[in-house]
Amino acid sequence: MKDLSQLRGELDAIDKEIVELYEKRMEISSQVADYKISTGKKVLDKEREIQKLNAVKALAHNEFNKVGVEELFSHIMSMSRKLQYQKLAEQGAFLRLPFIPIESLDIDKSRVCYQGAEGAYSEMAMKKYFGKDVSSFHVDTFKDAFDALEDGSADYAILPIENSTAGIVSEVYDLLTEYESYIVGEQIIEIRHCLMGLPGAKLEDITTVFSHPQSLMQSSRFLTEHSDIRQISMKNNAFAARKVAEDGDRTQAAIASRLAAQIYGLDIIVDGVNQADSNSTRFIIVTNRKVYLKGAKKISLCLEIAHEAGALYHLMSHFIYNNLNMTKIESRPIEDRNWEYRFFIDFEGNLEDSAVKNALRGLREEARMMKILGNY
Repeated sequence: MKDLSQLRGELDAIDKEIVELYEKRMEISSQVADYKISTGKKVLDKEREIQKLNAVKALAHNEFNKVGVEELFSHIMSMSRKLQYQKLAEQGAFLRLPFIPIESLDIDKSRVCYQGAEGAYSEMAMKKYFGKDVSSFHVDTFKDAFDALEDGSADYAILPIENSTAGIVSEVYDLLTEYESYIVGEQIIEIRHCLMGLPGAKLEDITTVFSHPQSLMQSSRFLTEHSDIRQISMKNNAFAARKVAEDGDRTQAAIASRLAAQIYGLDIIVDGVNQADSNSTRFIIVTNRKVYLKGAKKISLCLEIAHEAGALYHLMSHFIYNNLNMTKIESRPIEDRNWEYRFFIDFEGNLEDSAVKNALRGLREEARMMKILGNY
């Protein structure tokens, strides 16, 4: 039997040959890129890759090696494509994006809509981003906000996208793919939920509490301790506060913001019912124009990929290869396509960056669908 040092020596010699062959293969791939650039052919030839994978798998002598060979050559061909995308960029064939860079948002002459009623956290986020004197109006649903952008009654909409405790607002993610709307900014505000009721109402009087489902979730520890209180979901916290004020029932309470209590003349029964001390919500500012602020640092994408092994990994490699820092990934089911998903990705960068353009070229060519949701 050979000793370990001898076996390692043999592996080192094989690895040296593999590197030499890899570099030789990439040199030929570079020539393939030159040909495709001169003839206008696309980098990805899916049928050719499938044929190639089947051919190299057939050379292996057992099932374990067949799987390994397929994975190995999938990576090699992925690197070949990245080299070709890089050569396209070097020869001036930059990805042209239909987004216009602007110096600033035209806040003074714009109308902004938010979902909910006066006193909603969305209103608070809007005023923090746009200023207290912004021209604004509120709508009942998130869809109404997107409709307002589409019909021109609003220039911008501010919408909650993610809470640090309860997670994403899935409906907003889905609507971003349904409408031609784009993110141009974001605002994070601290969330402090208050239990509020009619003037003079006490905690022991309360039998029913109204609030948004996420706010109820964020206050679950408090509500579990008072399990005799019935929970009823509302579309918005401010709607809940307004309902309690209009109904005039001392047994009803709402979980909403301190501002909502002030607006609707309610007493705060318990301040800070959300269990997390660092509870925050991230809001996005959306418009129907394909613009982005110069100097924007974050890009959001939506991708649909093939329902096959390794598809997500190969797309993610475009971020790694271009040294782009991916900060978030979420998935949402695609309607009427069982067990298929859209992926929502945030990463650091600007649409003018060459690395970003290189990554987006590869993602657009290799994904079933890619939508840039915004640069902000």
